[in-house]
Amino acid sequence: MINVILHGAAGRMGKEVAAKIEADTILSLAARVDKTGADGCLRNLSDFTGDADVIVDFSHHSATGELTAYAVSRGIPLLIATTGQTEEEKETIAKASEKVAVFHSANMSLGVALLCELAKKAAAGMPDADIEIVETHHNRKLDVPSGTALMIAEAMRKVREKARFVIGRAGGKREKEEIGIASIRRGNIVGIHEVLISTDNETLTLKHEAHSRALFADGAVVAAKFLAGKGAGLYTMNDLVKENEA
Repeated sequence: MINVILHGAAGRMGKEVAAKIEADTILSLAARVDKTGADGCLRNLSDFTGDADVIVDFSHHSATGELTAYAVSRGIPLLIATTGQTEEEKETIAKASEKVAVFHSANMSLGVALLCELAKKAAAGMPDADIEIVETHHNRKLDVPSGTALMIAEAMRKVREKARFVIGRAGGKREKEEIGIASIRRGNIVGIHEVLISTDNETLTLKHEAHSRALFADGAVVAAKFLAGKGAGLYTMNDLVKENEA
């Protein structure tokens, strides 16, 4: 069995992930941790000293320092499934990955990981095309643009090295090297990401739509199994997809 410490276990996504782990035949919940102490959770990671094979985090990016310090001190692989990390927090993640395996993704969906790969190939195959990303989420989402939209844009910038991101276009002529990112917030939408790649004569549209937040729990379960036993390094959904293709 792969023993999991679930951090942020009392939150909406934490509860989804806990249910998936409890129903899984390979994963087992070693501990549930949440700063609220709700639902019988431990309040602090340091409260748990038992055996574990991987830490799964669905809390908040502000916990990055505590998570990485605990993972490094105990030599336990860490899966971070939160977004909105500051540059300092991203550096903390990078440093931790030099000592333990760290899996970090702005989106835990396998479908989104495949969308990133398709978008990158399309951007390379249509080098003169305009690129726009439109992301739509529920009206309570805090980060704008979404971490997923930025993840898609970064994937395409790997084949368009001069590209710059224009977030929330407001007037002015479109420049050749731009990748536009527009954000829409309405209702209770889980997440929709569209990539529009257009020349004067045609448009290629790539779209991913999340029907339920449970899909992120599905991705976390797959990623936890992937991460357990991995050596030090920084891993992403792209690494998981490539391993599945092998």
